[in-house]
Amino acid sequence: MSKLVLAEKPSVAQSIAKVLGANKRCDGYLEGNGYIVSWCVGHLVELAAPEVYDEKYGKWRLEDLPILPDDWIYQVSSSTRKQYGILKDLMKRADVESLVCATDAGREGELIFRLVYHQAKCRKPFERLWISSMEDEAIRKGFRNLRPGTEYDALYEAALCRERADWIVGMNATRLFSCLYGSTLNVGRVMTPTLGMAVMREAEIMGFKPEPFFTAQLKTRDFVVTSERFKEQSAAKSAMDSCLQSRSFEVVSVERKEKSEKAPSLYDLTSLQRDANRILGFTAQQTLDYTQSLYEKKLVTYPRTDSRFLTNDMEPMLPELITKVAAKFGASSCLQNEDNHTQIHTKIVCDSQKVTDHHAIIPTRTCLSADFRELPSGEMKVLNLIAARLIAAVSDPHRYAETIVKLSCTGQAFSVKGKEIIADGWKAVDAFFNPKEKKNDDKEPKVLPPLERGMTIPILSGEIKEGKTNPPKRFTEDVILSKMETAGADDMPDEVERKGLGTPATRAGIIEKLVQKGFLERKGDKKTKYLVPTHRGNSLITVMPEMIQSPTMTADWEQKLLLIERGEYDPEAFMTEITEMIEGLIRNYEVVKGANVLMSENKVIGKCPHCGAEVIERNKGWFCSNRECRFALWKDNAYFSRLGKHMTGQLAEKLVRDGRAKLKDCKSQKTGKTYNATVLMTTEADGRPQFSLEFDKGGK
Repeated sequence: MSKLVLAEKPSVAQSIAKVLGANKRCDGYLEGNGYIVSWCVGHLVELAAPEVYDEKYGKWRLEDLPILPDDWIYQVSSSTRKQYGILKDLMKRADVESLVCATDAGREGELIFRLVYHQAKCRKPFERLWISSMEDEAIRKGFRNLRPGTEYDALYEAALCRERADWIVGMNATRLFSCLYGSTLNVGRVMTPTLGMAVMREAEIMGFKPEPFFTAQLKTRDFVVTSERFKEQSAAKSAMDSCLQSRSFEVVSVERKEKSEKAPSLYDLTSLQRDANRILGFTAQQTLDYTQSLYEKKLVTYPRTDSRFLTNDMEPMLPELITKVAAKFGASSCLQNEDNHTQIHTKIVCDSQKVTDHHAIIPTRTCLSADFRELPSGEMKVLNLIAARLIAAVSDPHRYAETIVKLSCTGQAFSVKGKEIIADGWKAVDAFFNPKEKKNDDKEPKVLPPLERGMTIPILSGEIKEGKTNPPKRFTEDVILSKMETAGADDMPDEVERKGLGTPATRAGIIEKLVQKGFLERKGDKKTKYLVPTHRGNSLITVMPEMIQSPTMTADWEQKLLLIERGEYDPEAFMTEITEMIEGLIRNYEVVKGANVLMSENKVIGKCPHCGAEVIERNKGWFCSNRECRFALWKDNAYFSRLGKHMTGQLAEKLVRDGRAKLKDCKSQKTGKTYNATVLMTTEADGRPQFSLEFDKGGK
């Protein structure tokens, strides 16, 4: 008799099969040693479209809303029908007595397995593999400790509620607003509040009025002191002139405080994505893809985690792992403090009570023997961050002394700050791994000479500095991930563990979808990209009621999904809330006056490279305004999808303007490796664009 093991991806299935001794390759699965190991290739089974429930839903009409299925219908995805058929046949095999759910250990992984299991009408018992590492020993240990599948029924219920709630909100709200405003307006339970935060930030920036201010800066032999801010330049100059005539300050007070900055916690997915964006310029999706690949190569632990701690039973193995990781990355010196003593504080990173489904992301033992020369550049950079954080998290605190000196001259108040490093601590690790991250020395407070109250300090010279108040900054992915993580937190009790919009596993996808649908676009230089609402994004939020774009409400739903996972909240009650909210929205929503004009505006991105007419942005892409010309750049572009890229507004503008655009980190479908290339665009006789790649030196 055999056990059928279902993984989420072929690469994971191969790793599991190797450990289990299932080495015989078959069509869509591996077999041997009493095991059959196969895979799901993502979501094989999906919720059916509205028109499957009733043909009338094929057309979008207000009178047909709301669409609320009594019995949910699932269908096999057309693109993965063959693999589903293989799994169904394997489940029916007479020699298969039980199954093992080995999909990713989380809410979505549970959903993927259960939907296939139920769609195939399988009734055989199944167990759950729950692991945080793809290392061989972790897999062996996981199979020695398989859990009954029924223990994860509540997790499955939460996954079903999430999927069905998103369907109800997305299908009904999208059709409602699209019908009312005559333009396709995609609405999502998490996507729309996220967009709303970006639109609100842009409105704050546009409405900001900078106010000028002036300060008098007076130079002494050892340091420069600064006055309070003046609204008028003449007042600052008067203060400076009177001090120059006086020629000296009196020290009014000297306050010196020693401070300690504790080491940062280990990475969960969101904090890793934020640092990778801030330090490396990676998008959240790129970081997730790189980390997932590292996980599948057994180099790091499970990435889709919201915990920044390790379990207490892991503590004994940490000193050896950390020492060897530091040696592997050439950073052994980072483990020595100022007294040349080894600093590894393992207790501060271990707390089982703060670990939910998975512990924090750390390098594995397999990483210690890996050949890093074989890793793509992006993966290596992310691995560097993870290794650096492991070492930093167990290091001594960063200690420094801050001195604030207040001075007076002719009745005017001046001040200067000094800073003295006592012990680098964990910041030595950051400096070693990310030397470019060191702050500009000119902006850092200097070490001040010994000063005491009542001392007289000669003034050598002075100048007036003009400044102005700054508007709020646009969102980078670092910032928007932080906003998503904490959205609604002020309205929730402190004991709530997971707050915010979406989960660590879904936030990157939400951002990418907003960009792909044309609601946000990335603008900025190579390293720092800002997420800026498009005209379409601003229009959507303009007409969206508060109940849909409210982060508080959506964050509350995420918390209830977590309670469902724990068996502490009724799934039916949750779905009733969603249904009543949508029914109320459709019944009570009033069209925003004048919004149709707002929706109908089309953005021109340049001249058609074929006929010279204007190229206009519409819902599904960028099209030539000349109806006889076939030039079109579709947002859902198959050529760019095969490269692992999306057709964004910025990319479309560049192709229209230059006929070429550089692409970074394209992904080969055959090898899975990433490469850089330049995409070239030409047009056929009727104007349709054709694309080709010009590879950077070194090719793929």
